[in-house]
Amino acid sequence: MSCAQGCRVPVVGEIPRFVPDDGYAAAFGRQWLNHRRTQLDSETGTAISRTRLERCLGAPLASLRGQSVLEAGCGAGRFTELLLAAGARVFACDLSRAVEANRENCRQWPEHFVCQADVLDLPAADSAFDLVLCLGVIQHTPDPEATIRALAVKVRQGGRLVIDHYATPHGTAGVAARLTPRALLRQALFRMPTAVGSRAASAIASAILPIHRLLWRPGAAARAARRVFRLVSPVLDYYDRHPQLGPARLAEWARLDTHDALTDRYKHLRNASQIRAALQSAGLSAIEVTEAGNGIEARATRSD
Repeated sequence: MSCAQGCRVPVVGEIPRFVPDDGYAAAFGRQWLNHRRTQLDSETGTAISRTRLERCLGAPLASLRGQSVLEAGCGAGRFTELLLAAGARVFACDLSRAVEANRENCRQWPEHFVCQADVLDLPAADSAFDLVLCLGVIQHTPDPEATIRALAVKVRQGGRLVIDHYATPHGTAGVAARLTPRALLRQALFRMPTAVGSRAASAIASAILPIHRLLWRPGAAARAARRVFRLVSPVLDYYDRHPQLGPARLAEWARLDTHDALTDRYKHLRNASQIRAALQSAGLSAIEVTEAGNGIEARATRSD
């Protein structure tokens, strides 16, 4: 790609690349290329992603028809496909090579554009989008407040910013959270080269998953056993939240999100008040912040 001012951007695999590499998101890129369709509703036959997206939006997906949407940190496209199917025009971007999975999953929609770019230096005009959406991302960037500001300037007047963020545990839970086997293991893997840590995280999940699978059964006794085992296991287990996925997909989700939880370069935590303050500082109004989902979910409007 080139412009009249002489800027040139390489296009690799039909995707403009505004950054030279994955940077701190390299592990995420590997993760989404390996799990390209794992969390897509179109693949699982469920509405897990749709339910989460509509809860964050505070409105049905049908309300997005004809709107321009910036999806920052699009990953493999679990939300991208839903936005496009609802009739939105979607500008999707990600710092990692997950954009390759996103393109493959959504290339059938003409209103889809995807590029590899940094959320702090997005190749899009300010005040250009009806909706800026960023789910499962901000806590993994170097500076969450700077990320929120960078996203807010892309929202047009009257448009909305919708985000979520990991929550700070209450009271003594915060200290305990730093001492869990998962947290301690993450610190160990973090000291390894990215590729080595990524392979180690995948191997750990595969090794421990058979024990989780033995406990995937209904009943109070099994539920109590799962609760105890999850205290010592680094593997994320979704049986009690999404049993409709079935054993094979539950195992796949466990592998995916265990890798995610053990290999992220940044894992920031914020409480509801801090997220509200960041949105206010970014010049947004009509702010709604709730504790839900993966921690904090929020939406706000640009009124100036």
